[in-house]
Amino acid sequence: MSSEHKGGEHVSGDGDGRGPKELPELSGKVALVTGASRGIGYGVAEALVARGDRVCITGRGEEALKEAVERLGADRVIAVPGKAHDEAHQAAAVEATMAAFGRVDFLVNNAGTNPVFGPIAELDLGVARKVFETNVVSALGFAQHTYRVWQKEHGGAIVNIASIAGLSASPFIGAYGMSKAAMINLTIQLAHEFAPSVRVNAIAPAVVKTKFAAALYEGREAEAAAPYPLGRLGEPEDIGGAAAFLTSPQSDWITGQTLVVDGGIFLNAGVG
Repeated sequence: MSSEHKGGEHVSGDGDGRGPKELPELSGKVALVTGASRGIGYGVAEALVARGDRVCITGRGEEALKEAVERLGADRVIAVPGKAHDEAHQAAAVEATMAAFGRVDFLVNNAGTNPVFGPIAELDLGVARKVFETNVVSALGFAQHTYRVWQKEHGGAIVNIASIAGLSASPFIGAYGMSKAAMINLTIQLAHEFAPSVRVNAIAPAVVKTKFAAALYEGREAEAAAPYPLGRLGEPEDIGGAAAFLTSPQSDWITGQTLVVDGGIFLNAGVG
C-alpha cells in the first residue's frame, strides 16, 4: 500500500486499484497494540487508525512491523519490535509511545502463542510456562506500565484478546485455553482495581482467519465454517470492530466484561 500527503490530509492507497483513501482527522487518542504486525492485532490497529487514533504496534519481526507501518500510515503509526514477555520491551514500547505521541489512552493486549497441539496429559510443563508467560504475564506487564505512565492519572481503556477456548474445554489446545481463561480472570481483576479511571474488557473470538490459526482451518475452510450459524469463520476486521467499540465513548459504562465474538458457534452448545 502506498501513501502520500495531499492538502495536509493523509492519503493512503489501498493497493487494490480503487485509488487513494483519505484517513479521518486525528481523534487525539493514542493506542498501543501488541502483536500487531499481522492477523488480529493488525486488524485492531487498522480499525483504530481508521477512526483517527495514532497507534504504536509491537511484534517480534522487525521487517513485518515495518511493512505494517507502511500499510497503516507512517505519519500515524510507529512500531517497537521485541518479545512480549520481555519486561524491558514492555517498558520500551510504552516509553516509545509516550515519546512519539505524548499519551497512551488505550492498550490492546493481543500478543500470544500456542506452540503445542495435543492431549493435556502429555503437555510439557516448560511449554505450559512459556504459554502463560507470553499470553498472560506479558498482558499484565503491559497493563502495569500503561497504567503507571498514563492511565492512572488520565484514564483510558484496556482490551485483552482472549478466546472462546478460555470459556470451555478446548481439546488439543489445552494450554492455550487455560491461558485464555486466566486472561479473562485477569481482565476482571484489572477492571476492579483500575476503576474508575480505566475500563478493562476482553474479547473472546472463535476461529479467525489468520496465520496463527491456520492449522485449524487451512485446506478445509468450508468444513471448519459449517458449524457456525453465521456461515463463516472470523476475519481480523471483526475483532478490530469489537476493539474499536470497547475503546470508544459508546462503551463508557462497560468494564470487566468478556465480549464473545464467535459467529454464533456457542449457540451449538445447547440441548437438542
